[in-house]
Amino acid sequence: MIAETTFYQQLKQRYGFESFRPGQLETLTALATGQDVLSIMPTGAGKSLIYELYGQVTQQLVVIVSPLIALMQDQVASMNYHGEKRVTALTSMMSYSEKAWTLTHLNKYRYLFVSPEMLTQERVMAQLQQQKVGLFVVDEAHCISTWGPDFRPEYLLLGQTREQLGAPLTLMLTATATPRVKKDIKRRMRLPAASVVTQPIDRPNIYLQVETVAGTAEKQQRLIALVSQLVKPGVVYFSSKKLANEMAALINDQTACRAAAYHADLEDESRFKIQQQFMANQIQVVCATSAFGMGIDKNDVRFVIHYHLPVDIESYWQEVGRAGRDGAQSIAILLYQPGDEQIADFLSQGSIPTDEEVHFYFQQKQLSEYDKDPKANLVWFYKRHAMSEAQVLELFKKRAAQRTGALQQMLRYVRTENCKRRFITGYFGQAHMTQPEQCCTSDTPGTTIAELGLESTAQPPENVGLSGWQTVMDQLFLRKK
Repeated sequence: MIAETTFYQQLKQRYGFESFRPGQLETLTALATGQDVLSIMPTGAGKSLIYELYGQVTQQLVVIVSPLIALMQDQVASMNYHGEKRVTALTSMMSYSEKAWTLTHLNKYRYLFVSPEMLTQERVMAQLQQQKVGLFVVDEAHCISTWGPDFRPEYLLLGQTREQLGAPLTLMLTATATPRVKKDIKRRMRLPAASVVTQPIDRPNIYLQVETVAGTAEKQQRLIALVSQLVKPGVVYFSSKKLANEMAALINDQTACRAAAYHADLEDESRFKIQQQFMANQIQVVCATSAFGMGIDKNDVRFVIHYHLPVDIESYWQEVGRAGRDGAQSIAILLYQPGDEQIADFLSQGSIPTDEEVHFYFQQKQLSEYDKDPKANLVWFYKRHAMSEAQVLELFKKRAAQRTGALQQMLRYVRTENCKRRFITGYFGQAHMTQPEQCCTSDTPGTTIAELGLESTAQPPENVGLSGWQTVMDQLFLRKK
């Protein structure tokens, strides 16, 4: 067993901290006694430090399953920046030779980031099975339950993958998990006896505001007014990549702050550039789809605005949690236009194959390697894993009903006249903590932006241009001039 003092010594020596944040030491202590752990800690609570520190103390290989290439790259760059060189990400963006070199030199690494899909490749698993994995980490573990059934089914294989690696000690990390999702994660990972370390998901420094607008024009005008009024930096979330582009341009045209759109259609270099300019405050507002924010470690985000209705409370709360990580007063504003739920319902149900699509793909003798239809690949995933057509139809029927229920809960949050913070904590099955003085728009009377201390008095920033990202890259990768 690893002594608690050892963790404190490494914390001080490597990171310069005297004390752990809530949940970190509890999780490390459980791992040190050989317990598999599901750790639920709010966004910005320092979940990555847990497996980084564990790897440093044990000097064993840590394999981290991560959902996004950009997130892996950010984490590798951050660890490089802090002096850790024995880290890499095995991704589909690598050339054949880069991937081959990495696989044949796994013993040189202390930390390996991979996607669930990468772990289904025979060569990758064969090489990993030759290593002793000291800790198997599933980052953003809620994806097992929320993405696995109808978006990225490889998440459903992680329990099997873990066993194929010799059942190493396992850490599952997430910021949000309802009682149902916690149970589902443990079941899918085949770890029913895993310890659960839970920290309160409430973020009392974030004021929760919901505003109802009459139509599209009013919503756009209100967004411009809010962005102009609020202390920056901030993030505005959209369901549409096209609208994210348009509103970023409108903010640049009609306000004194600099905005940029961020979504999956951008090239990798452009996304990285925007992230780093946002980190350096060269961009004050990011107009983003859900592709932005996961793993972005910026502590001083003062506002998060949802322009469109999120499809469920889990994703909403994940995105809200990107504000106020420094503990200072922040605000989350949801702009609701009656009828927004129709867009959310379309997006929520859009990834689920229809009965006709399931039947069609089950009749095919094989799936072309060139077929990029996500629904085709999803159906074939279940077909390859010996599920019948009737079983798949029933699975998707239940999934559609589950998503409908999740959207209805989101609407209840928008429409409730009771405390919105209490609604959130209740949804995640947690006891309501002491209500902050400045809580939510259900307060009577409500709290204004000025009363929150979030009214901007700053002058427009000087035009620093968009070239500063190169300097940041040099710093991240420790390049010498």
